[in-house]
Amino acid sequence: MKYDVIILGAGLSGLAAGIRLALFDKKVLILEKHVEVGGLNSFYTRKQRTFDVGLHAMTNYTPKGVRTSPLGKLLKQLRFRHDEFRLCPQEMSEIRFPGKALRFTNEFEFLEQEIAEQFPSQIDGFRKLVARIREFDELNLDDSQRIPSREVLEACLTDPVLIDMLYCPLMYYGSASEGDMDFYQFVIMFKSIFMEGFAKPVGGMPYILKLLVDKYQGLGGELRMGAGVEAIEHKDGALQSVHLENGETLTADKVISSAGAIETLRLCRPAVIEESNLETGQMSFMESIFVLDRLPKEIGYDKSIVFYSTEPRFKYRVPSGLTDVTSGVLCCPNNFQYPEPSSEGVIRLTNQANFGLWDGMTRSDYRAAKKEYRERGVNALLTYFPDFSDHIIYIDSFTPKTIFKYTGHLNGAVYGSPTKIKSGRTPVKNLFICGTDQGFLGIIGATLSGISMANLHILQAEAKSETGRN
Repeated sequence: MKYDVIILGAGLSGLAAGIRLALFDKKVLILEKHVEVGGLNSFYTRKQRTFDVGLHAMTNYTPKGVRTSPLGKLLKQLRFRHDEFRLCPQEMSEIRFPGKALRFTNEFEFLEQEIAEQFPSQIDGFRKLVARIREFDELNLDDSQRIPSREVLEACLTDPVLIDMLYCPLMYYGSASEGDMDFYQFVIMFKSIFMEGFAKPVGGMPYILKLLVDKYQGLGGELRMGAGVEAIEHKDGALQSVHLENGETLTADKVISSAGAIETLRLCRPAVIEESNLETGQMSFMESIFVLDRLPKEIGYDKSIVFYSTEPRFKYRVPSGLTDVTSGVLCCPNNFQYPEPSSEGVIRLTNQANFGLWDGMTRSDYRAAKKEYRERGVNALLTYFPDFSDHIIYIDSFTPKTIFKYTGHLNGAVYGSPTKIKSGRTPVKNLFICGTDQGFLGIIGATLSGISMANLHILQAEAKSETGRN
């Protein structure tokens, strides 16, 4: 079979790339090795309940009519109406540290006022930082400059606690690097979380994913589930074919992979991994989901999302033990502005975790450790919140080992390699990267990554070629 484009992975970036290309009548095939679409932002069903995995909410929320935002660009490029996403904004979120709390909503001025009240000596520096953020072009694909964001923050702010509090949500929601992140990534996350905001779709990720799949297939795109790729063949550095695990061979003019940069290059035959300078990602997480017999607000959990540290200084790094419960993300999906309230309450708890230690355990030890660290995580929450243990009716947990199993990301690294390939180009001609390792972050960012790579390497490249012939 010959295709214009083969896309590896039916996550958000892969589906978005497929839709964009199918809109222009390209013959496109998406290959997904698992039985569900979604990749890092998929869902699963247990005890007749469907749970979202991945990020707790969609970032980059902007209301209907805002066309210049990332969400507005996504809708325009994929030809969706704002109403079709059925997005429900957050109520209020919070960053909580010992002795300090910063609340924020989808109105940026609210956070600015909180900082003026909690850190009055820092407000001028914060406004200076915001000015730097607003003037920075974080989406410039040709920009290879790497600026550590900590240098920029420390040039504007003098209070290390405020710096840590700003870092906490941004790192948890997008940093593949320990301790710091490139400034362009800091800008992406700052804008997406603080300047735009959080929302959740009615129906969760299953609804959004079905919306994308239906659009893609309605345009004539092909989708194969359970279709693992064994090898990407190239000759003299140019793409030749894609070999599936079932023995089938496919050919395409171009391939876009959302499987991760290192993971994609490891599929190449002959090998090209030694030609890259990519760093293997390490940052992964443990997550526990608690279903309650009542809504979280009824027991003192009134925020949409809380990013917290129980210690005065925030650490973002691979923990020395299985899981670090001294910081985390507490999400209450019920606390979004849904048109109809849920009959059950849900709390999601996310903590940094060590893939190597989780992966090396026996099955019995693994089960016991999940229970132990789930309980440790809940106990750490009691620093700030009431005990909800008596209201739990169902629990499920997953670890970095689970993430690796269902995504193939080395080390269960949710955000992939710290080394991003903004251009999407690989050492193999006509093989490109989209998604996590391309560098656009978050649910909207991943979707825009697929769109951007499809535009840049297929649609725009063909338009330039046609112009050149004429």
